Amino acid sequence: MRILVVDAFTDRPFGGNPAGVCLLDRPVTDEWMQSVAAELKHSETAFVEPVEGDEAARATPAVDYRLRWFTPAVEVDLCGHATLATAHVLFERGEAGPIRFSTRSGVLTVHRDRAGTVTMEFPALPPEPAPLPAGLAEALGVTPVWTGRSRFDVLVAVTDEAAVRALAPDLGALAAVEARGVIVTARGDDEAPYDFVSRYFAPAVGVPEDPVTGSAHCVLGPYWAKELGRPEGAPLTGVQLSARGGTVQVATRGDTVALTGRAHTVLEGELRAV
Repeated sequence: MRILVVDAFTDRPFGGNPAGVCLLDRPVTDEWMQSVAAELKHSETAFVEPVEGDEAARATPAVDYRLRWFTPAVEVDLCGHATLATAHVLFERGEAGPIRFSTRSGVLTVHRDRAGTVTMEFPALPPEPAPLPAGLAEALGVTPVWTGRSRFDVLVAVTDEAAVRALAPDLGALAAVEARGVIVTARGDDEAPYDFVSRYFAPAVGVPEDPVTGSAHCVLGPYWAKELGRPEGAPLTGVQLSARGGTVQVATRGDTVALTGRAHTVLEGELRAV
């Protein structure tokens, strides 16, 4: 069985967020997929298999592949960078696109342009104002200017980019927050070639800090489009300030967001423990 490591949301190898991509060629168990994800230790590993025959014809809308995502600890409902990585692998193998993935978050459609840039149609997850969970400000070591919740995560806006860069949170305390993860964000500096910055911490699901988080931009896109007064569909550029770093282009269109980025395959091999 073929397995790959792909760096997503980056224009160079060894940047962005590495994801495992496993091309399933036979039935496997959930336990086996979780074991593979734990072995690879990336923030997410994607498992993809084609949908063939009459089943695809009967589906509404029609789908091409089933896609699931696992952290080293749990299966998750939505993952951007591993979807980008998977689509990149399939495009490299000759898929013309668009590719439609059946996932735990519905059907996700992915396109690629002639330059190799990939755009994913994801659900918008705008945050609603919500009180900050007890102890979270102390765990982050910052004073929020706004707090809210989306379907999966807590969103914390802080004063400026420097505050996001300087974060050194108590990950043990963050793991106790009742959410998949915590997004910390601020507007980009005045002269910066991007609109906003962020970092993402999800120790509760086995990811201390995620290098670049596509699904977090399903939250950040709607939030910053409103804060910056951008019209619907206007593109925004987000930079995730992890050690590896990465860039996500995001445009909010009603109840969807378009997430755009590039990817590079850095490793391909044969998975023998099947």
